[in-house]
Amino acid sequence: MSEPKDLCPKVGKSFELIGKRWTGLIIYVLLGGPKRFSEIHSTIPDLSKRVLTERMKELEEHGIVVRHVIPERPIRTEYLLTKKGTELGKILGPISGWAEEWIKD
Repeated sequence: MSEPKDLCPKVGKSFELIGKRWTGLIIYVLLGGPKRFSEIHSTIPDLSKRVLTERMKELEEHGIVVRHVIPERPIRTEYLLTKKGTELGKILGPISGWAEEWIKD
């Protein structure tokens, strides 16, 4: 594969976003469907609540995740991938197959 002369700024920004610690894993978890904050946190126990909050806000700002408030008693909030997030997830999803084959415990 040849080296690109100039990287597109969009490519750089996308790698910066998904390269942040936990971001790819959060997206991967949300590929399974809408999740509450506590469900995401319990699925990724090493992820602190503070960092999860930061990452969810970043993903919302980038239009990858949407926060959905369910007006029941008590009020519940779920996070789900947008179309943009689902498309990104299609690219990140196969990493699990690669990891199963190549990453040692």
